[in-house]
Amino acid sequence: MKINKKIIFKFAIIIIIIIVVIVFVFLMQLPDVSKLKKSNPKLSAIMNQRIQEAKQKNKKYKIKQEWVKINKIPKLLINSVVLTEDSSFYSHNGIDYYELKESIKKNFQSGKKARGGSTITQQLAKNLFLSTKKSYLRKINEFFIAKKLEKHLSKQRILEIYLNIIEFGRGIFGVEAASRHFFKKSVSRLSLREILRLVAVIPKPLRLSPLSNSGYLKWRVNLILKRLKNFKKISIETYNKMTHINLKEKLQKK
Repeated sequence: MKINKKIIFKFAIIIIIIIVVIVFVFLMQLPDVSKLKKSNPKLSAIMNQRIQEAKQKNKKYKIKQEWVKINKIPKLLINSVVLTEDSSFYSHNGIDYYELKESIKKNFQSGKKARGGSTITQQLAKNLFLSTKKSYLRKINEFFIAKKLEKHLSKQRILEIYLNIIEFGRGIFGVEAASRHFFKKSVSRLSLREILRLVAVIPKPLRLSPLSNSGYLKWRVNLILKRLKNFKKISIETYNKMTHINLKEKLQKK
């Protein structure tokens, strides 16, 4: 059977056009993030998700959130978040391609979505516009929204929004609300020990409390402390002092 090259060529052109149209429509449906330059988001997608989850269980759900400007957030808290959640935050354009590659490889090998590999910008995209549901479609949306966020917003603004909407417990969103809820003070007045405990719960906000004494929390606190020392965000003296305090707390608990 003779293959008609003209037919194959026309068919290929049609496929390419269809793909271009689909991509164009997809990109047009992405949220407008430019308004976030000056306007603070009121309710995030994750907040709405939690409200709906509570309704399905016939439970009341109250959101605690207090917006705080980034210049009122301690530098140590910001450094702790960046070094543990996304160490290349200031150098990438929304996507850490090395982490993305490692995530895809790990998930493929395990046969499940085990590793996220999300940057702070991707986490912000998920929190603001998507959901906690793990799916490849969500990751694709997350990818393109993150690129838009980096295009329209400064790194400082991305961090400010992120730190004001991330989840820290049932109904608790943002570092200011979390600080007041757990430590009864404004985030600007947190000690290093309190900062470490607050940042440590970010990966598992519904399972951990900054006030708990779980082994995982203590491991996270020590990890953050070591990274602050290694990147010279705290002095050796401060590191040794905090290590001594952590050891003393362990001995007192025994």
